[in-house]
Amino acid sequence: MPATLKQLPRPTDAELAILGVLWRLGPSTVRTVMEQLSQVQPTGYTTVLKLLQIMTEKGLVRRTEAGRQHIYEPTLREQDTQRQLLRDLMDRAFEGSAQKLVLQALSAKPADAGELAEIRRLLKQLEEEAQ
Repeated sequence: MPATLKQLPRPTDAELAILGVLWRLGPSTVRTVMEQLSQVQPTGYTTVLKLLQIMTEKGLVRRTEAGRQHIYEPTLREQDTQRQLLRDLMDRAFEGSAQKLVLQALSAKPADAGELAEIRRLLKQLEEEAQ
């Protein structure tokens, strides 16, 4: 049974960093994840291993064995996790209002012309689907 958004806990910042590596590179070993994370901040192998073990228990990643190596991959797509986090933030900080969330997001960091064009395209698509 595939994981659903309601079943999985919200990832911590450290877990999101690991998920980011796995989304970018695909299924990876602990060493590969550690090397990628260490490019931004020194990270120990055992720290990454422990986090991946916890994430496996939480259902955020799944582990397969390839010989002596364990390969980890996310259970949800990046987009699904982002939606889960946004829903949670919208409920907690914006009274469930998508409008308030979007307005604050755009005022906090203005979008460039390409991003605005994509937002307009998405709004038009959503309007057409609602009709």
